Amino acid sequence: MKQKKIVLNEDQMPTHYYNIVADMPNKPLPPLNPETMDPIGPEALSGIFPMELIQQEVTTERYVEIPEEVRDIYRKWRPTPMYRAYELEKALDTPAKIYYKYEGVSPSGSHKPNTAVAQAYYNKQAGIKKITTETGAGQWGSALSFACSQFGMECEVYMVGLSYHHKPYRKIMMNTYGADVYASPSNRTNAGRKVLAENPDSPGSLGIAISEAIEMATKDEKTNYALGSVLNHVLMHQTIIGEESIKQMEIAGDMPDVIVGPFGGGSNFAGISFPFIRKNITEGTNIRCIASEPSSCPKLTRGQFRYDFGDTAGTTPLLPMYTLGHEFIPAPVHAGGLRYHGAGVVVSQLLKDKLIEAAAHDQVEAFEAGVLFAKTEGILPAPETNHAIATAIREANRCKEEGKSETILIHLCGHGYFDLKAYEDFHAGKLTRHEITEEEIKASLDKLNIPELV
Repeated sequence: MKQKKIVLNEDQMPTHYYNIVADMPNKPLPPLNPETMDPIGPEALSGIFPMELIQQEVTTERYVEIPEEVRDIYRKWRPTPMYRAYELEKALDTPAKIYYKYEGVSPSGSHKPNTAVAQAYYNKQAGIKKITTETGAGQWGSALSFACSQFGMECEVYMVGLSYHHKPYRKIMMNTYGADVYASPSNRTNAGRKVLAENPDSPGSLGIAISEAIEMATKDEKTNYALGSVLNHVLMHQTIIGEESIKQMEIAGDMPDVIVGPFGGGSNFAGISFPFIRKNITEGTNIRCIASEPSSCPKLTRGQFRYDFGDTAGTTPLLPMYTLGHEFIPAPVHAGGLRYHGAGVVVSQLLKDKLIEAAAHDQVEAFEAGVLFAKTEGILPAPETNHAIATAIREANRCKEEGKSETILIHLCGHGYFDLKAYEDFHAGKLTRHEITEEEIKASLDKLNIPELV
């Protein structure tokens, strides 16, 4: 009998997060003070993050222990299952072997609670009463709302306006966990009011929502801010996914040739790929790791590597990243979690050093891939995940053309059961491909009044 799923016992759950910075041949460049252009230290983050997370952000240690209280909450859904996609392989008539690591079994339906629980824990330990945040598609907001409920904390979420109206059930889920949710841009903040004054019909963006959440966090010493992607400590918390995946691939008697994860700011891609990149760096393996992004927001495939702000209002330090410009407003595609103008610092350095690859797909191609996956494997993927599936299908077709039997691992980072509006629009032929031009990218980057230091 063919083994369909590979499941670990709870005592096999990893006890440490992996910090890839320890093994990177070129360490990320430092953040800069936007006024002086001088490197800044971790003290610049002390107003909105607890010290333990700041220390994790800058640590050079290879592993960071997962607190027992965090692991105990993880046991509600971890370890997560890995599947062999036999039916998808059959439909593609490919010699490739396709696996997927499924994070949709978590309480909020995605990989996001892996860092949300950790961040809520460290904030609780620091005496914080409330956490503000942004969310695109709602996966991160749902996760942090859940995490705050586990520690008796308040949660305030600024949800990108487009998703707020397209995905009301995500908002209801956050409300059920006890969070207050506001459509962004909102009239609650200076950053939101500024955007609305310029464009009352703004669909919003993650950069705008980040600005609003940070602004609210700075108004109260018992309120902190939490980010769902981009920063190193966030990506590090997600590596529990890849660490479990290595154990599961070993049980299967296999190891990936290609790993694919969707890419917004970096959390889902980092979570699945970083432990395997460690094997490339330290053991000499040659596992291709591909970050899959929307062609409507192609920072990795068409952006510029330079210093930029992490948010639209320019309240963060300057970060070295692949970016489309912090004022770039992506097209209103359904993959709300991937509509971010820049890439995380660590992922950007890995791409610059050619230790990872990037691919882009328009949303029509992505949803075609997601529908095929649903028909064959039975799981309705999130729109973000559809991009990774599209890249995996592209790789599987390459294997067919080349007559190679390679092993492909997909990070199925979330389910799409609250994304039925997106699938409705796809089936009705309402989705557009939203390709952006080089002129649009250049115009956005030309707005940056920041020296090109990278």
